Amino acid sequence: MTANPEAESLVTLETIREAADGFQGVVERTPLIHAPALEAMVGVAVYLKLENAHATGAFKLRGAWTAIRRLPEERRVNGVLTYSSGNHGQAVAFAAQRVGVRAVIVMPETVPPVKVAGVKRWGGEVVFAGRTSEDRFRVAMEMAETEDLTVIPPFDHPDVIAGQATAGLEIVEQLPEVAHILVPVGGGGLAAGVTTAVKALRPTVRVTGVEPEGSACFNAALAAGRPVRIERTNSIADGLLPLSIGTLTFKHLVGRADGVTVSDEAIAEATIWLRTKQGVMAEPSGGVTSAALRAGAVQPEGPCVLVVSGGNADADVMALLEQVLRKPGHDDH
Repeated sequence: MTANPEAESLVTLETIREAADGFQGVVERTPLIHAPALEAMVGVAVYLKLENAHATGAFKLRGAWTAIRRLPEERRVNGVLTYSSGNHGQAVAFAAQRVGVRAVIVMPETVPPVKVAGVKRWGGEVVFAGRTSEDRFRVAMEMAETEDLTVIPPFDHPDVIAGQATAGLEIVEQLPEVAHILVPVGGGGLAAGVTTAVKALRPTVRVTGVEPEGSACFNAALAAGRPVRIERTNSIADGLLPLSIGTLTFKHLVGRADGVTVSDEAIAEATIWLRTKQGVMAEPSGGVTSAALRAGAVQPEGPCVLVVSGGNADADVMALLEQVLRKPGHDDH
C-alpha cells in the first residue's frame, strides 16, 4: 500500500506549516551557522543549515515523521516499509518506533555499515536488495503486498515533501534576508520542499539544486523538461544516486530552481574541509553544497545558505574520501 492515494497533489504553505506544528517533541529546529571562511572565498555572506543535527543524523526525519504521523491508525497497524540508501530508512525506523509500529527498510547491498547500524538502532528490520533504487523499489513493493505494509516513499510523496519543506520555513525565519539557497538533490524531496516553502514566503530567493556529476538526474530533467531515467549512477555521495528525479518533486522544482553539478573530487574535498576546518560532521551527500562554492560551480548571491543535508559517515567513508583526493591529477585546495 502507498502512504497516500493522492500522491500527485502539490504541497501548499498551509500543509507545510501543519507539518512543522506536528514536530513537537520529535523533530528539533536545526542550527543555522555563519561560515566566514566560505564567505571570504566567494565575497558574500554564507551560512550552513545543519540538517546533520537531527536525532537520525539527516533531514529525512522531517518527511518520515510527517508521513507516518499523518497515517490513520488502520494504515499503521501492520507496520510501514520503505526503500532507502540509508538516511530515509533510519528516519522511518525512528518515526515508527515513536508510534510503536513495525518498520521494514529495504536497503542496497552497498550501503555504508553506519547507515545499517542506524536503522537497527531504531528497531528497523533491514532487507538487502541489489544495488540500484529500482532493485530496492521492486523488492519493497513485493513485500508491501505480501505483508500488507504501508509504503513510506523516500521522496516522491506530498507528506514527505511537506515535511522536508519545513527546513525552508526555518531558513526564512532564521535569516529573513536570505537571497540564495543551495540544496542537495537526489530524488528531489528536500529540494522540492525547500523551494516550495521559500518561494511562498520569499519569491525572489534563488534556489540551486546541487548533485554529483555521476548522478545528474535533476539536470537531465531540466534539459528534457520532464523526469528522465539516466542509464547509471556513480558517486561517493551515496544518498544522491536515484536513476530519476521524482515526478512529483520535479513538478515542485521546474521553473523555480536551477541546477549545477560537482565532481566527486570536489565533494570529497569539501566534506573533509567541513569536518576539519568548520567542525561540521557532514557525509558526502551533505557536502555537495559546500563543494559547489569551493569548486566554483556556482556564483552565489548573498546572503547565501548551504544546506548540509546529513552527517552519517563513518571512518570507512572518510577513508574513501581521502582515497578520492589521492587519485592522480587531483590538486589539493
